[in-house]
Amino acid sequence: MIELEGVPELVDPVMVAAFEGWNDAGDAASTAVAHLDKEWKGEVFAALDAEDYYDFQVNRPTVFLEGGVRKITWPTTRLSVIRVGGDKPRDLVLVRGIEPSMRWRSFCNEILGFAHELGVELVVIMGALLGDTPHTRPVPVSGVTSDPDLARTMDLEETKYEGPTGIVGILQEACTHAGVPAVSLWAAVPHYVSQPPNPKATLALLNRLEDLIDLRIPLGDLAEDARAWQVGVDQLAAEDSEVAEYVQSLEEARDTAELPEASGEAIAREFERYLRRRDGGGPTPGERTRPPKPQQRPGTDEDSGGAGSSGSGTGEESGPSDSSED
Repeated sequence: MIELEGVPELVDPVMVAAFEGWNDAGDAASTAVAHLDKEWKGEVFAALDAEDYYDFQVNRPTVFLEGGVRKITWPTTRLSVIRVGGDKPRDLVLVRGIEPSMRWRSFCNEILGFAHELGVELVVIMGALLGDTPHTRPVPVSGVTSDPDLARTMDLEETKYEGPTGIVGILQEACTHAGVPAVSLWAAVPHYVSQPPNPKATLALLNRLEDLIDLRIPLGDLAEDARAWQVGVDQLAAEDSEVAEYVQSLEEARDTAELPEASGEAIAREFERYLRRRDGGGPTPGERTRPPKPQQRPGTDEDSGGAGSSGSGTGEESGPSDSSED
């Protein structure tokens, strides 16, 4: 039984999660959750026991000095809460950590236990993968779910992915089996410039999250960092003719494929985001789309909750080491 002392009752809470590792190309997803935590001053209320889920020869602890005293930071996953006010308040539960080395079903069940106790209405898991996408174009972000009803009501893709999966896919399936609405947001990072950080991909994930949960997110210096990142990559590409030609071929392929989408709904979505920011964070026209309420309490046993299923419908478009989306 998870007891949360000192955590107040939350308003329409959404859980937002990201994990460093295989599902986090360019550190784009974990940086997005870190940005939310920093801008809204999240308060950590729980941390999973590192001994249960991590191989310390893979994810090593770090030693640091604090006031002349040596201390150790262990790799783990922490949960923090953010209280967001405004005309339509909506609180966030942030889950930020490292992809676990073992006992993934227990890991997911523990997170779902927190989600149940806090009354979480929706789980959004962010990830990033390597893809054949040019750095000069908007970062593609796909929103996928394995719940057909959720796909229809929130205008998402129903995932058809089959293949190797990471903790993002496993957690999404665990949520689905436990009756908790769950969505995965995937940003495509150019495979030829995969080194972290990638503020442009992080910004794209946050913009998509903002649209999904109808909540204005303070971006701080992120937009400026994204522009500086692109300028830097432009300069590097210009110094190598082969890279420049390759980028041009990616641009032509992307523009040809997405030409029909350059109007209509895509433009309307950008315009609504502009109005939301201009008006200081008010809601977009129309009522907020709400996912269905969870119907089933997640199990606490390691073998319950369905998190061990790593077959089809994991929520990914492809793994981070792939070069294209499904």
